[in-house]
Amino acid sequence: MPHVIALPEAMKDGTRCLLYDRTRIRWRPAGSLIAYAAWIVLAVGLGLFHPRPLLGQTQADPEQGGRLRIVERVTARQGMVVAANSHAARAGREILQAGGNAVDALAAAHFVLNVVEPQSSGIGGGGFLLIYRADSGQVVTIDGREEAPAAVTPDLFLGPDGRPEPFFPDRITGGRAVGVPGLLKALEKAVRQYGRMSLAQVLAPAIRLAEQGFRVSPRLAMLLARHRERLARFPATKAIYFDHRGQTLQAGAMLRQPDLGRTFRLIAAKGSDAFYRGAIARDIVASVNRAPVRPGRMTLDDLAGYDAVLREPVVGSFRGYQIYGMGPPSSGGTTLIEMMNILESQFTHRFDPESATNVHHFVQAARLAYADRRRYLADPDFVPVPWEGLLDKDYAKSRAETGAWEQALAPVEPGRPPGLPPTAMGDGRSSESASTTHLVAVDRERNVATATSSIEQAFGSGMVVPGRGFFLNNELTDFNARPEDGSGRPVANRVEGGKLARRTALDAPESLGGKRPLSSMAPTLMLRAGKPLLAIGSPGGPRIIQYVAWLLLLMIYHDVDLQSAIESPHVTHLGGKTVLEPHWPDHSIIAALEDLGHEVVIADQNSGMHGVWIDWETGLLHSGVDPRREGAAAGY
Repeated sequence: MPHVIALPEAMKDGTRCLLYDRTRIRWRPAGSLIAYAAWIVLAVGLGLFHPRPLLGQTQADPEQGGRLRIVERVTARQGMVVAANSHAARAGREILQAGGNAVDALAAAHFVLNVVEPQSSGIGGGGFLLIYRADSGQVVTIDGREEAPAAVTPDLFLGPDGRPEPFFPDRITGGRAVGVPGLLKALEKAVRQYGRMSLAQVLAPAIRLAEQGFRVSPRLAMLLARHRERLARFPATKAIYFDHRGQTLQAGAMLRQPDLGRTFRLIAAKGSDAFYRGAIARDIVASVNRAPVRPGRMTLDDLAGYDAVLREPVVGSFRGYQIYGMGPPSSGGTTLIEMMNILESQFTHRFDPESATNVHHFVQAARLAYADRRRYLADPDFVPVPWEGLLDKDYAKSRAETGAWEQALAPVEPGRPPGLPPTAMGDGRSSESASTTHLVAVDRERNVATATSSIEQAFGSGMVVPGRGFFLNNELTDFNARPEDGSGRPVANRVEGGKLARRTALDAPESLGGKRPLSSMAPTLMLRAGKPLLAIGSPGGPRIIQYVAWLLLLMIYHDVDLQSAIESPHVTHLGGKTVLEPHWPDHSIIAALEDLGHEVVIADQNSGMHGVWIDWETGLLHSGVDPRREGAAAGY
C-alpha cells in the first residue's frame, strides 16, 4: 500500500483532502469536517507531519506558494494553449480556430495576460520565446529581455556607504530599476516572421477584454492587497487597481482598463513603433525619470534603439532526448543542461524521487551548476561567456567528480569550463523575483511556441504609465548590485550602461543595445528523433531551473505523465536550504538529509509550470497545468 499523506485544502465546493501515492496526486472529497479532522489526527499520530520551520513568505519574494487545487486534464487533437489564466488560454484557442498558428496563439494569449495577470508580465516587461517550426524542424529563440539605459552606471544600486540598498522596498520600487521593455518587440518579431496573422488580429482578444472588463481573480486580488503600500505611491496605479474607498480591488470586482485598450489599439494600427517612438515612448521616459520614488535614467534613444534579437538556442541531450533552451542572457537553458549532464553521470540506470540519496544527488548537481552560473553567465554581448564549455558532457563529468555525492554537503567552487576567457571574474549574486509567467501553444501542424516573460517583482516597479494602462518592470534589479566581488574582481552580471554592437545576435549583428540582466527563465523544448514531445517552463525566479530539471527526471525515468509530474512535490536548493513541499510522500527523508548536511525546510513553492505533451502515436495533445496557481488549458 502506498505511503499516503493527507493535507487540508479549502475549496469552494467543500472540504477536500490531498492524497499522494508516490507518482500521482489525486483529489477526493473528504466527506465532512469530521473526516477532514480525522485525516489530520491520523497524520500527526503516524508521525507523518514533523514540526518543521516553514519558509516564510518574504517581501522580497512576492509570489504566494499555493496549495494544490483541482486541475482539469485537457486532451485535444488539433491545437492547445496552456497559460496562467483561463482568459488567456481561451484567447489563444480562439486564434488557432480562426486559422492562426502556434506563434499567433501564443502572442494573443500573452497580450491577454497583460490584461488579467498584470502582476507577472506585460508589454512593460520582457521575456524569451522558443519556437519549433514544423516545416523545417528548426528551433528558433527570440531574446526580448529588457536592457539597461545607456546612462546607468555600476553603482546604480549602491548607497552612499558603497553597500547595496535594501532590496525591498527600496531597490525594486520606482523609476531607477526600470529597464527598456522588450516583450512587445519580441512578440511582434515572432508574429511577423513566424506567424500567419497580423499583429492587429492577435491583439483583438486583449483589446476586447481590456475594454469590456473581467472579474478580478483571487490571485490578483491577493497580490494587490499584499503590495498595497507600494502601489498606493503611484496615482496612475491607484486609479486602476484601487476602489473609491482607497482599498485594492477584491476578488470578483469588475475591472475595465480603457487606457490599456487604447494603447493596444494604437499598437495594432502602427506596430511596435507606436510604443518605442512617439507619444507612448515620451510617456514611458517621463514616468521613469520623473517618478515620485527613485527616478531613473532612461531616454527616448534607449527606447528607439531597442530590438528583440534572434539567438542560437542551447542544445543538450539526455538519455536519447534532445533538450533545447534559451541561451544567455538567460541562464535557464545553459544551467538546466549542465545540471542534467551532471545528473546523467550519476543516475545511470535509475532515479528514485523519494530516495534521500537521489535527492542529495539532485541538490549536489544543482549546487555545482549554480556555482558556474554565478561566476560565468551574463549578457554575452558584454561579457565573454563560455557557454559551449558549460554544455560539454566531458566537462560535466569532471564537475561530477568534484561532488561529494555520498558525503555531507561541503562548499562548492565554480569549475573551469573549456573556452574560459583569460579575464578573471568574480562570483555574483542577484535577487531575481518569482513574478513571472509561462505559456505554451501547439497547432495542428505541430508548430510549437513556448515563452516565459516577466516584469520581475509583483507589479514590477509598481508604476503604471499614466494614460497608457501598463506596468513598468523593475528588471534592472536582476543585475548584481555589487559590481565587484570581495577581491575586487568584476562580476559578469554587474550593472552596465552604454551601447555595444551585438556579437551573438543572428539577425542584427550590427545593432546597438544596452546590457541585458541575467535571468533564470527557462522555456524548454524536449524532442526525440527530431520531433517535439514536450514544451515546458515555469515562473519561480532562480528556482525555475530546478523545477524543470526535477520534472524532466520524473518523466524520463518513471514515465510519469505531464500533469502528474507537475503536481508532484518539488525539491529545490537555494540560499543554503533544501526545500521540500508539504505533500512530500515520506517525511522520514528529513532526518536522512540532515545527516548529509542539509538544512531542510518544508514549504509551499511558487512554481507555475505550464506545458503540453505531444503524443505522436495517438495524435493527441495533453495539457500540463500547475495547480499552485490559476492556470488553465484550452484545446480543440
